[in-house]
Amino acid sequence: MQIKLSGHHVEITQALHDYVHDKLERIERHFDNVTSAQVILSVDKLSQKAEATIHVAGNEIFADAIDEDMYAALDALIDKVDRQIKKHKEKLTDKHRGEKARSYPQP
Repeated sequence: MQIKLSGHHVEITQALHDYVHDKLERIERHFDNVTSAQVILSVDKLSQKAEATIHVAGNEIFADAIDEDMYAALDALIDKVDRQIKKHKEKLTDKHRGEKARSYPQP
């Protein structure tokens, strides 16, 4: 997976770089078809913002998180992306099994 990490009004230190890469490895463990990820870290007065766009086979997943601490924002971001990846994977496996998504309860 290719990871593009950039910062707006924040310097990307080696520690931040390593932290983002370690966290994104968790995403790769859950879903193999992740092609690339773009992560943008920004600072606006007292809030730290992390946002990510993850490109997977046939889809693009976006999430963002804001916190007072950059590491906490990154943790929240990865949790959101992880949830979306799992949901995307479930949709794909349902389609491959030939099952149709039903919005009404079965009797």
